[in-house]
Amino acid sequence: MKFVAFERSLQGTGASRRLRNSGRTPGIVYGGNNQPQLIELDHNALWHAVKKEAFHGSILEMEVAGKSSKVLLRDYQMHPFKQLVLHIDFQRVEADTVLHMKVQLHYSGEEESPAFKVDKCLITHVANEIEVACLPADLPEFIKVDLSGLQKGVSLHVNDIALPQGVKIVTHGKANPVLVAVVTPPAEVEAPVAAPAAAAPAKGKGKKK
Repeated sequence: MKFVAFERSLQGTGASRRLRNSGRTPGIVYGGNNQPQLIELDHNALWHAVKKEAFHGSILEMEVAGKSSKVLLRDYQMHPFKQLVLHIDFQRVEADTVLHMKVQLHYSGEEESPAFKVDKCLITHVANEIEVACLPADLPEFIKVDLSGLQKGVSLHVNDIALPQGVKIVTHGKANPVLVAVVTPPAEVEAPVAAPAAAAPAKGKGKKK
């Protein structure tokens, strides 16, 4: 995905406010062997870009002053209630440097699984993204996860999914975290049948004296 940015010379609260009022968003590019670079972007184009999954989880091609470079989106700040991107940060990408990125999980096949189709289990997506480590050339935009084989009472863990070549999952010390939980539905409990009411004793006829 490609986008265009412009060099920015002024910084500070006042300069950033004036920049936003003119329809631009201030930003910065850091990392690599170069010094941090101040940039600005057209806000309308940026607003549409941040809605796209590829803008968040893939290597981007940034053009500044006619020169292109590879970057990753690292952070951006939104206005508390306005549809306004206040600031955005990018990191330069070096071809030989391992990246740590969060990648979206795209689940499919859930409704065809025996757990759902036959056993009516409750299937919950515990995680919709995972952190991976890889070289820039191996970074996937997303990872496909096939759930068609889910079985009753057997949840899906990190070690159960197939990863693209060159990609490793970062779990930060957690042992094989759960990605998708499969919960067996509670057994239907039949309401107890009420015992028949005991017959009331017949009233005897008293003898007249």
